[in-house]
Amino acid sequence: MGQAAAQFDYLADDVALLQPTSPMAVAIFSDRAYLRTEMAEDAAAAGLRVTRTSELQTLLGDAEQPLGDLVLVDCPVIEGAQLAALAHLDMRAARSGTQLVVSTSMGSLDDVFGCLDQSAAQILVSPSRADRVIALGRLLNAEGARVRELSDHDRMSLLRLTEQVSQIAQQLETLSSPADDAAVVKASAFSFDGDGLRDPAVPRQTRKTRPALPDPRLVRKIIRQRQLRGRFFQSDLFADPAWDMLLDLTAARVEHKRVSVTSLCLASGVPPTTALRWISQMTDMGLFCRAEDETDRRRAFVTMSDKACDAMAQYFAEVEGAALII
Repeated sequence: MGQAAAQFDYLADDVALLQPTSPMAVAIFSDRAYLRTEMAEDAAAAGLRVTRTSELQTLLGDAEQPLGDLVLVDCPVIEGAQLAALAHLDMRAARSGTQLVVSTSMGSLDDVFGCLDQSAAQILVSPSRADRVIALGRLLNAEGARVRELSDHDRMSLLRLTEQVSQIAQQLETLSSPADDAAVVKASAFSFDGDGLRDPAVPRQTRKTRPALPDPRLVRKIIRQRQLRGRFFQSDLFADPAWDMLLDLTAARVEHKRVSVTSLCLASGVPPTTALRWISQMTDMGLFCRAEDETDRRRAFVTMSDKACDAMAQYFAEVEGAALII
């Protein structure tokens, strides 16, 4: 216990070293009094200036008071009024540049995720005290945080995935290169087509058809095989959340199913807060997209981008017919 406390103190000290010259102003909202005190202590230990602590309901009638630099919100169980307050807070934070860190529970994650679509808020799921300090550190160390916030193992996994996607993208570009004369159509004079006037000096290229996504039954089988390893070994030995989420979204796309952020967190095989950081990373890389629910603006889903879809299709085409160990 003493060693854990010492490690926590070191973590808070490291975060404090990241503080700007002028301390950031922090507002804290939570219905749990003990948690407001705890969050205020951690913020102060990190060198931040706590301007106020209050219950969640004060967010509803607090439109005129400045938010400050950072707002910490704890809402483990969310209802209609709190949803409206969070959505309004998200809009205000996006306009003012205020950073948001919102803690919630797994049961309320989809609702909270649906509310926070403008401010790039950090979402923590049932976080420990250390998780909150780490979140503060990421905000204070914003420059280059996308890499430093990950562990060495996670960073290497992400770099490997980035390299794989880049290689596949290069292969896709090669497919449309003008090296094949049969794929280049030249005109002797200006001509009009569906895209307007075309200069004959610029060759027209035809793109080869990209492969289709694999049978979702195959992808689901691969997912089950990967999950089966956890029955015989420690599951964290094989943690690869980026790939597991890509597989899940690949199958869902072919099945025409929508994937909630909660479902995707479960598919990742890592703790929800970690999974949310990965979802943010993958979105920044252009691999994931946020998809609003057209029938219910309070909900949102996660889907693969066209870039990721093309890469996954090409990957499965490359390994087709071989023994799949993914």
